[in-house]
Amino acid sequence: MTADSSPYGRLARTLAALRGLAVGDALGSQFFVPENYPLLKRRALPAGPWQWTDDTEMACSVVAVLAAHRRVDQDELARSFAEHHDFDRGYGPAVNRLLRLIREGGDWRELASALFNGQGSWGNGAAMRIAPLGAWYADDPEQATHQAEISAYPTHQHREAVAGAMAVAAAAALAAAPGGPPSAGALLDGVMALVPRSAVEAGLRRARDMLDYDDASTVAAVLGCGRRTSAHDTVPFALWSAARSLGDYERAFWTTAQVGGDVDTNCAIVGGVLAAGKAGAPPAEWVERTEALPDWISAEDGA
Repeated sequence: MTADSSPYGRLARTLAALRGLAVGDALGSQFFVPENYPLLKRRALPAGPWQWTDDTEMACSVVAVLAAHRRVDQDELARSFAEHHDFDRGYGPAVNRLLRLIREGGDWRELASALFNGQGSWGNGAAMRIAPLGAWYADDPEQATHQAEISAYPTHQHREAVAGAMAVAAAAALAAAPGGPPSAGALLDGVMALVPRSAVEAGLRRARDMLDYDDASTVAAVLGCGRRTSAHDTVPFALWSAARSLGDYERAFWTTAQVGGDVDTNCAIVGGVLAAGKAGAPPAEWVERTEALPDWISAEDGA
């Protein structure tokens, strides 16, 4: 059995992953509010609506570009990021400035490569937005990693940021397999086979070795959970959590959120990966409480 490679099939999977990403992002962001801390400990839902952040806003641009071009067009992706950039969505200061300069006519190639003294950003921003792309390429995980690599460069050019995006896209592609998601070990093995040597890949190897750990806090202490907002401090734990709960969105969300760290981004990654597969859709009540996707994504993707 192979994944539906028709434009309609690809788009349906991609939008499902985008909704899963948005729910994880929006609900996860609620637990940065101090009054909601007790709810997190009880695994109780805060009142809606839940507003999503830059994770979802950038993911919408990825989906819009895929729908329009059937591949990643870097110039169009950079244009969409800049055009739809909402300062109040929680972007980091470097990306806020980058997108403003692109909007003012700057060349993303020069601007992104100059970040952080010419090293490029190794933040988790390229990984947080990319799970829907993996769903698009469920028929070809290797192509998913290639397109994810291309998608990272308009904002994140450090090797680790690129590897993080590749890893998340590969995980989403594998989770969207038409015969159902693989086992936890097979998922991480498949991802590692598609990711270049890097700190992200080394973290994934540690994550693979810790799949039998039940204490997520211990795993997060070893792998990181986004407190430094770097790709290698975020992606290994997020994919460990996703792999352990494939097909069970609710369990995956609470496991991920309760360790703290960069909760909205961790949960966006996990939510997008799980929802790429039919069995991993978020609960309907959670979708209803989540802020609707922006009008421009519906107009641009034809959904």
